[in-house]
This record gives sequence, structure tokens and C-alpha cells, in this order.
Amino acid sequence: MAEQFDLVVVGGGPGGYVAAIRAAQLKMKVALVEREHLGGICLNWGCIPTKALLRASEINHLLHNLDAYGFAADNIRYDFAKVVKRSRQVAGQLSSGVKGLLKKNKVTVFDGHGKLAGKGKLSVTKDNKPVAEIEAKHIILATGARARVIPGIEPDGKLIWSYREALAPDIMPKKLIVIGSGAIGSEFASFFLNMGAEVTLIEAMDRVLPVEDAEVSAFVKKAFEKQKMKVITGAKVQGVRKNGEGVSAIVEVDGKVQELTADRLISAVGIVGNVENLGLEGTKIKVEKTHIVTDEYGRTGEDGVYAIGDLTGAPWLAHKASHEGIIVVEAIAGLHPHAMDVSNIPGCTYCRPQVASVGLTEAKAKEAGYDVKVGRFPFIGNGKAIAMGEPEGFVKTVFDAKTGALLGAHMVGPEVTEMIQGYTIARTLETTEAELIHTVFPHPTVSEAMHESVLDAYGRVIHI
Repeated sequence: MAEQFDLVVVGGGPGGYVAAIRAAQLKMKVALVEREHLGGICLNWGCIPTKALLRASEINHLLHNLDAYGFAADNIRYDFAKVVKRSRQVAGQLSSGVKGLLKKNKVTVFDGHGKLAGKGKLSVTKDNKPVAEIEAKHIILATGARARVIPGIEPDGKLIWSYREALAPDIMPKKLIVIGSGAIGSEFASFFLNMGAEVTLIEAMDRVLPVEDAEVSAFVKKAFEKQKMKVITGAKVQGVRKNGEGVSAIVEVDGKVQELTADRLISAVGIVGNVENLGLEGTKIKVEKTHIVTDEYGRTGEDGVYAIGDLTGAPWLAHKASHEGIIVVEAIAGLHPHAMDVSNIPGCTYCRPQVASVGLTEAKAKEAGYDVKVGRFPFIGNGKAIAMGEPEGFVKTVFDAKTGALLGAHMVGPEVTEMIQGYTIARTLETTEAELIHTVFPHPTVSEAMHESVLDAYGRVIHI
């Protein structure tokens, strides 16, 4: 006999487990189905372990630049296996933490693969064997996404890596090729570069981090090249050739073809939604370009079935998934939550230098018909950044010249991923330049550059 629940969530990533906990808080009887690891890709194979690795690479970079701070050290070395092991331990700790949170909130967890099995019904299987039959008035699909695979550049677990192999590599490559300069590709390129590898970053578009503001992209490219990374933009990868213990990429740029060789190659060229084997056939659920179509409250075309997170498309961010989960659950509970405003979702890239943004780029704001005021402030004018020895980068703010509304904010430099929430709050509160100008920022902090950028947009900048 089928087990009865008010809500069942399929997928235990940052969208699914947060939705399940919020539903439990609202006194619903909740089940969560997860076939692999609680915490999903984010905690186990994405956001968290990459940050642990990047922290190690930051330390390695500092250890090789101690003289700037008055220190010296001999025989600097690292144990790569230990670096990787620590990142896996961090991921494991957080995954077990999610398990504890679900237990604390009395969420019933099923270990297996969930599949729609009729109106308000879900079947759960493990290794093709039935585990449970579940009935629920509301079903949330939160099955996430996976790396896009380009024909001819399929990850083989040895020479060609996806993000999974790159997070638990068998060797520290001396030479590495990274295809794709979005957040994932740029972070891996930055990590391996700062651990001592020769890195070539290849991008099909005309600039790295192509979703970011053009000035930020240009700055990051120059910073990467200053760090001795080879960056190739406007490139078409014609193919990949495996050479015993190495790999080469055949790349065309401006009609000229070159062959690049390396020990390993990472493919980071996009995301595909996990829509297969979910029982969508025979339902009114629409799938477009591997992603489920929903309205602003996560509702699909099938009554009682919702979808959230990477499964529903860009931006593919853990915090977007979590917030969508809360919106969907609160809408189910009749709490009338605000619909998601995608333009208020911050994006962060944890390469060196860090990149963070929210809202419209200058170009997008102009395309949308806004008359804009733009402010900029370089970190070389910020006392704390200079004291930290990290004066490279800038803050850029874009305002509606007519209303003073903050249209967008774009940052590259030290700790900007921690600071972008300030601008995100400002946009959520529909703040204008007046409130930002009259906000007192603490001194000395890197965040003062945020204030100065606003001042600059209105001809009031102090420190440049």
C-alpha cells in the first residue's frame, strides 16, 4: 500500500532539501527522494568542494609571494592527495549535516530514484528494484542538471575530465586545457594555475565570463594573462586527440588552426537538465532544451507537480534553487510569497580575482532602453585593499538616470563574493542612489569601494 504524504520532493540538492525543510516547518508531512548524495551536486560535486580546493590554491599562491609581506620560507611544497582529500571531507561533512537537518525536521527520506507514476503518485526504485510507492497531493521535481557533453569531447575519467574528475583528480597535471570560461571553467582554470599548472583557457565567445559586464570580463582576462594563463577567445574547438598519456585540442581562431597539447583537458561547456526517466511522458509537463517549463511559482503544466532549480534552467545557481523551493512551498501553503525576480539573484565566480554581480550589465541596461548613470571605483583607491596586498579590481554600479534605481552592480577583486549581498539587498528593497549615498560604510573595509562607486555615478566620489 502506498505511503501518504502532503508533499514529496524528488532530489535532495539545495533546492530539494530546503523545500522539504520549509514544508516541514509549515506542518506538512514531507518525503524526500534522493538517489545518490544528500546535498546534491552543490554540496558533493560543485559549490562546496570547489571552494575548498580554491582555498588551498589561494594559500599556495600566498606562500609563493611571502616576500611582499616581509616573510620568507624555504622548500614550499604540498601534498596534492591531501588537498583533494580535504575537499572531499568538507563535502562529506556538509552532506551528513543535511541528513541531520532532514531528520530534525522529521522529513522521511527515501534512498532511490523517484518517478511519476500517475496522478499524485510516485514510484521509488533502487538498482531497478522497487523501494516504495508514494502518494502526495503535491510533488516537487528538483533533480538538477549535469554537465553538457560535446560529441568527440566526452569525459573518459582519465584524459578528459568533467567537473567530477576535476574535483577528485588522479594527478596534478603539469599542463591543462580548460574548454569553457564560464564560472565552472574559470574556477578550475584558476585553481590549477595557482597550484602550479600551465593552463590554457579556451572560450568560444569573444570574451571570458561572457555573462558578466564587458569591463569585468576584460579585466579578468588581463588578470589571468598576468598570472601566465594562456587565454584564447573566439575559439572553435574542432576536435580532441588522445595521445597515450596526454591529450591535445585542435582549435580554430580567426580561420587559423592550432593544436594545443596537455596532460589533461577539462570540458566545462554548459548544463543539461536531468529530465530523463522521471515519468514525464503522458503528463502535461513541457520540456524545452532539456529544462522543464514552469510559471513564476514553479508550477508545471501538470496539476500538483512543480519544478525548481537547475532543472528549470538558468541561472544554474544553488541559491536560486533554494529560494525557488521556498517560494513553491509557501505558495502551496497559501502564504502568497513574492515570485522570484531573477534579476535580483547574485552571481559569483571564485577565481582569482573574484567576480560578483547582480542585476543588469551596462550594455543590457542600455538595450532595455534605460538612460544610465555609471559609477566606478578601483580598489587601488581603497585603504583596506592596499593593506591586504590585493589592490587589483574595481566596483561598477549602473543606475537609472531618471529614477535613481540601482539597475546593476558588478565587482571584480578581493572578497567581492562576500560583498555583493549588499547590492542584492539594495535591489530587493528597491533602493535608489539617495539611500546608498546616505549609508555609512565602515572604515577601513573593502566594502567602502561599493559606496565610492555609487558616489562616482553622481559626481561625488571622494578618493579618486
